[in-house]
Amino acid sequence: MSPAVFAHGHLRLYLLSLLAERSMHGYEVIQALADRFGGTYVPSAGTIYPRLAKLEEEGLVTKTAEGRKTVYAITEAGRAELAGREDELGGIEAELTDSVRRLADEVRSSVDDAMRSLRADLAAAAREARGEAATSGRVTHVDDDRMRSRAQLHDAESLLAEFRAELRTELRPAAAEGRLDAATVDLLRSGLRELRKQVTAALRNRG
Repeated sequence: MSPAVFAHGHLRLYLLSLLAERSMHGYEVIQALADRFGGTYVPSAGTIYPRLAKLEEEGLVTKTAEGRKTVYAITEAGRAELAGREDELGGIEAELTDSVRRLADEVRSSVDDAMRSLRADLAAAAREARGEAATSGRVTHVDDDRMRSRAQLHDAESLLAEFRAELRTELRPAAAEGRLDAATVDLLRSGLRELRKQVTAALRNRG
């Protein structure tokens, strides 16, 4: 996991704390970590499995096969290490809280950037449409077109502001409850990009 989320060596201890709650197979460990981050970060299998293997080598966890799944469980030695580092584990929990807030801020920033980009494209397309109208000989209607265009730009910006406010209202409780994941953010990002393309194309076609 990125050092921006866990300091060096802290992921090892945190995995022990998760397994102290209950035995889990590898995917459940990954999902448990993702849940702790409200879905804003999902660690890769390449991050988790080598660390579980290391813990097994150190005698702190065991693994058993249950069908096609490998289940990991903490050992008494693992519980003893947790007990001896209880204060350090409390500090890790505080770091995780800060990391979740930081990642949530990045999600909001991504949404804000997409909205600003869409607003800029609307304004640029409106200016382009006005320029095309002036050069095509429709001089007598340019002023009226500009006034209507500015009014529509105001309406468009109001719609964007309303959309942003409504979406943020939905995102915040979803993140707090662990229901906001990276796939949802990617869906939002791709949807906004597609909408941007469609709006820009429509404005150009109407120029």
